[in-house]
Amino acid sequence: MKQYIIIIGLLFSLNNYASNPFRTRILSDDIKSLTVNLRNDNLALPVIELDEDEYIDIRFDEMSHDTHHYGYTVLHCNADWTPSDIQTYEYLDGYTESYITNYNRSINTHYLYTNYFFSLPNRDMELKLSGNYVVLIYEDNQKDKPIAQVCFSVVEPKVNVQGKVHANTDLEIYGKYQQLDFDIALMAYNVRDPMTEIKTVVRQNNRLDNQLFDIKPNYISGSKLSFVNQKDLIFEGGNEYHSFDISSTYAYSKGIDRVEFNENGYEVILFPDAIQRGKYMHDFDVNGRFLINHQEAFEDVHTEADYVWVQFKLATMNPFFDGQLFLGGDLNYNAMNDRVRMGYDSRENAYTQALLLKQGGYNYQYWFVPKGQSKATTTRVDGSYWETENEYTIYVYHRAWGERYDKLIAVSTIRQQ
Repeated sequence: MKQYIIIIGLLFSLNNYASNPFRTRILSDDIKSLTVNLRNDNLALPVIELDEDEYIDIRFDEMSHDTHHYGYTVLHCNADWTPSDIQTYEYLDGYTESYITNYNRSINTHYLYTNYFFSLPNRDMELKLSGNYVVLIYEDNQKDKPIAQVCFSVVEPKVNVQGKVHANTDLEIYGKYQQLDFDIALMAYNVRDPMTEIKTVVRQNNRLDNQLFDIKPNYISGSKLSFVNQKDLIFEGGNEYHSFDISSTYAYSKGIDRVEFNENGYEVILFPDAIQRGKYMHDFDVNGRFLINHQEAFEDVHTEADYVWVQFKLATMNPFFDGQLFLGGDLNYNAMNDRVRMGYDSRENAYTQALLLKQGGYNYQYWFVPKGQSKATTTRVDGSYWETENEYTIYVYHRAWGERYDKLIAVSTIRQQ
């Protein structure tokens, strides 16, 4: 009877995801620092090539030294990250679920935690199809109550994508917007009806709030699909991300005012940021990503890096009454929720927030969401400029007539430089 309850619960959860797509996120307060990386390139997108010797590495911390029994299952998804209709045996070779057996406890840290690690594909699971995948991680076989979701993609390159980013848009020239134009060269790949069979998804700096889904070409010439001068492909340029590095509590990086130690462990107080709607100032960033690191680690940064409280502050004399302010970036998996919502402190004349973060380097922006909207803008705080060095990633999917899943046939990142 228990097995039937678990299966029914999992099916109920999957039905919910039909209207609420999967995304990489943490679903338990005890879990921190979830990372999904391409092996040997921690700053690359989590995309591997089908039938190649490439791996996705997944790590997370559970905030204790207690023993926990975690397992996971892998689901295939459509282009929009809802569950696909194909069966497990069609996209997986091996087992349908597995257990996380690699873990190590933290060493000489104020905050106790246990670091869990596994990779895909592995000897238990081989991926047979391209497309989107989500890993549901759960504890004690409670598959209907995942503690985290991890999204990654598998591509089988069939077509070629070329594009460019420029400041000449229908809205303005050399202002705050960027126009993305690109071509998809089908080459010898067989597509009977590109307008219905091809789906394209475009993300700016891996953000989900302003991603574009299923953009159609405005020109088809032979085997080339052209997406040129489309208003839907005009993005705010935004500004370069703010950065700080807490990989050492002794050597302060740019942006750090001071480091204190108290009963809560280390606290890092950043210099207050200011509203900077003015001239664009170039800075080096990694477009919202973060990287776990500890300069004084002897062997393994993943178990020797400590957790520290980081104090953020945005100075402004008046709060915003027409919307809400969030910290944006991979430090919260580009989600806008209570964890990164900035609260206004009238005594400080500033928006403030504190996050418990593992030592390393981080990027962040200030995202303002007007009332009644879900897409963030950087113009309210950081401004928006055509010169900003953003990344635009184009995912190309193909579902031929009669097929039951979306093949991922190209992934290409175009940078504004």
